[in-house]
Amino acid sequence: MASHRKPRTSVLASPGGRRTAAGLTTAALASVTLLSQSADAAPRAPKPTIEEVKKKVDDLYHQAELATEKYNGAKERADEQRHNVDGLLNAAAKRAEQMNRSRHQLGMFASAQYRTGGMNPTAQLMLAKDPQQFFDRSHLMERLTGRQKQAVTDYQEQAAAAAHQRVKATESLEQLQKSQASLKESKQSVQDKLSEARQLLSRLTAQEKARLAALERQKEAAAKRKAEEEARRQQERERQRQQDGGGSTGGQTGGGTGGGSSTGDSSSTKAEQALAFARAQIGKPYVWGATGPSSYDCSGLTQAAWKAAGVTLPRTTWDQVKVGQRVATKDLQPGDLVFFFDDISHVGMYIGGGKMIHAPHPGASVREESIYYMPIYGSVRPG
Repeated sequence: MASHRKPRTSVLASPGGRRTAAGLTTAALASVTLLSQSADAAPRAPKPTIEEVKKKVDDLYHQAELATEKYNGAKERADEQRHNVDGLLNAAAKRAEQMNRSRHQLGMFASAQYRTGGMNPTAQLMLAKDPQQFFDRSHLMERLTGRQKQAVTDYQEQAAAAAHQRVKATESLEQLQKSQASLKESKQSVQDKLSEARQLLSRLTAQEKARLAALERQKEAAAKRKAEEEARRQQERERQRQQDGGGSTGGQTGGGTGGGSSTGDSSSTKAEQALAFARAQIGKPYVWGATGPSSYDCSGLTQAAWKAAGVTLPRTTWDQVKVGQRVATKDLQPGDLVFFFDDISHVGMYIGGGKMIHAPHPGASVREESIYYMPIYGSVRPG
């Protein structure tokens, strides 16, 4: 029997359905288009200019130098603590040896008295669970002979000294661990800053690198011009001093020839020796944390140069700036140390004419450069 049911008609097949489907499709496409346009319209960070890259790299080198000086200080403290620990451990070992000798002496007394019969005070001391209880019994001490008393006293003193040495060694070891942790942190900070600088430079095209080099030459030229101007002013001041003083230069503190007194001659000789050493290092690479002889960081170079002249300087820029006589920039003499930046993170050795010898930064070598290449913090005269 044939079915009288009407065939089912799809909604999409109906005219109204087709219009509905078309509307939905149009709306979906419009949404995708809008989303695509929104994504395209999202702001993208502009590529930094070469000037911005240079500033960033310079800042990273500066931060790396700051971290290097922290590393140098931490390493110096760690080396000192390690030396202290070695000394304390040796002292503790000697104390323990002396204590063992005292204990052996007591044991000999105890053995001898045990063989002769009776439990005398010395034997009681050696067999007591708590020696302090024995020592508290003064009436037993009174029965000991003078030699035995001295043996007991020696043992007490050596035992106390050994315990004290162990405490000091433990404290020094704890300080060493702290210094080593600080050393590790500073080392990682240096490496992170230098790695970031290398990554920035590696992204530059050949053309951009050429532009960066040109900017660097412009900065160097400007600093050189300022140094030359200052050198001319310095010469003029010197000529004026010569005229005012009738040719005498004795006792002067300015940027002239100096000298006059034996003390001044000695100081001048040391400065010349330090400068001779520094000049001999020109061309050697900057390596952070290095003190020579094949590479240097900034404070490592100045420390080594003045050491060659018989003058001991501290390791870090922060400590070197505290040594010697403070001098104004206009009164600089060859051999003086010039410090840079508000955080005193860089140092160079003045050679005259507004120039210095210094170890600049990673990737560069020890060289002569204008002291006006960086902001000057202040200067000192060692010796």
